[in-house]
Amino acid sequence: MGFFKKIPTPQIQTKETRFMDLHMKTALTRRQFLTRGAVAVGAFAIPLYVPASALGRDGAVAPSERIVMGGIGMGGRGSSDLNWMINEPDVQWVAVCDVRRSPRDAARNVVNSKYGNKDCAAYRDFRELLAERNDVEAVLIATGDRWHALASVLAMQAGKDVYCEKPACLTMAQGQKVVETARRYGRIFQTGAQRLSEPNHVFAIEMALSGRLGPIHTAYADIRWRDGFRHDWLPAEPEPSMDEVDWDIWLGPCPWRPFNRGYVDGGGWYHFYDFATNVAMWGAHTVAQALAGLDMSNAHSIELEYSGPEKTMMTRLSNGIKLVLFRVSGSVWEPCEYWHGACGERFDGPEGWAAAADGYSRPDVSSPSMLSEYGKVVAEYQARTQRSLNHARDFFDCVRSRRPTVANPDVMLRAMNICLAADICERLKRNVTFDLRKAEFVNDAEANRLRSRAMRAPYTI
Repeated sequence: MGFFKKIPTPQIQTKETRFMDLHMKTALTRRQFLTRGAVAVGAFAIPLYVPASALGRDGAVAPSERIVMGGIGMGGRGSSDLNWMINEPDVQWVAVCDVRRSPRDAARNVVNSKYGNKDCAAYRDFRELLAERNDVEAVLIATGDRWHALASVLAMQAGKDVYCEKPACLTMAQGQKVVETARRYGRIFQTGAQRLSEPNHVFAIEMALSGRLGPIHTAYADIRWRDGFRHDWLPAEPEPSMDEVDWDIWLGPCPWRPFNRGYVDGGGWYHFYDFATNVAMWGAHTVAQALAGLDMSNAHSIELEYSGPEKTMMTRLSNGIKLVLFRVSGSVWEPCEYWHGACGERFDGPEGWAAAADGYSRPDVSSPSMLSEYGKVVAEYQARTQRSLNHARDFFDCVRSRRPTVANPDVMLRAMNICLAADICERLKRNVTFDLRKAEFVNDAEANRLRSRAMRAPYTI
């Protein structure tokens, strides 16, 4: 570090210099970590009693074989994911982070209660977690959507594998950066499109892929409307202490807006363009589900037809398959002609159709006889792919094997690009054609400018 000049104290640390300092701290190598760990171990006496679980006895997984885990964004979905993942026997949670005190403390209490100790570290700034916790091998990212891509990139650059909730990006440019970072740093990435690992959806997808429905001519994806998408601001309210809500980090790469609790509480930010996407709210799940059942090898572009605000959007892939982005306002559980639950997908072929959505005991099919093969179809999928029907378990298995996850970065980006192209189609109020391979709109400079958003310094990638 001799090439840095010593700056006389006292120093005034800005957000920008703090950001760079945290980046530099992540440069600690694995060799340095192991060396420091050995020195630290030598400073303590050997305990008189070692629990059997610490030695991997009584069916427990030895600490050296556990995946050491941290969590970033622990409210709402993050809390659900924590309670889901913490029960995996080969996973050890050691740290949690949230810019809000309440979910941060609640998550720490869950971890400590699980392990019967007070060892879980709690952070307000996830960059400190990445810089200081070299023992953490993988992280859950369940922040608000505005942080997903940036947090994923920084985590992978710090050597962590990533399970990131959907949607994994706000823009095409951000999504591409996630893909490039995972590839460059050799990291495992799973996006939270968990229905790709659920039996009913697997069955519908496999019915399409296996040819049992004949050549698929139409697929449907549920992109139900979010009851409003706003471009205004909420009025300013007194800003709480940083410990209660670190408002600057909460905003992250988004444009500065005055604090208002309406953004923070109850997921109110979902309804504002500054912090969210539109079609991808549901489409990050369902477009990925629909594409999973299609032969995309010769689909190089997609045409999107503007049909009016908040309307179902008809699209056509260059291989001739129609992809219907189906939208219904109202309750997510409101029945429609294609399925009767939330987050549905459907495949139509000359030999019949199959559909799945949340809340099903079994998928919907055009002929009840198709369900006689339900167990066989799902078992064949597992035998062929060697994947778990538990999305989190698939992630942890891939952390160990280093093979791509079922919802890997390329799967994520292809689905997100279609969702974001649909958003741009609606914003421009005209038809557009998107090149899936080049990730750009065809002969459309205006649409191409919308593939990215400005990111507020220093929160950039």
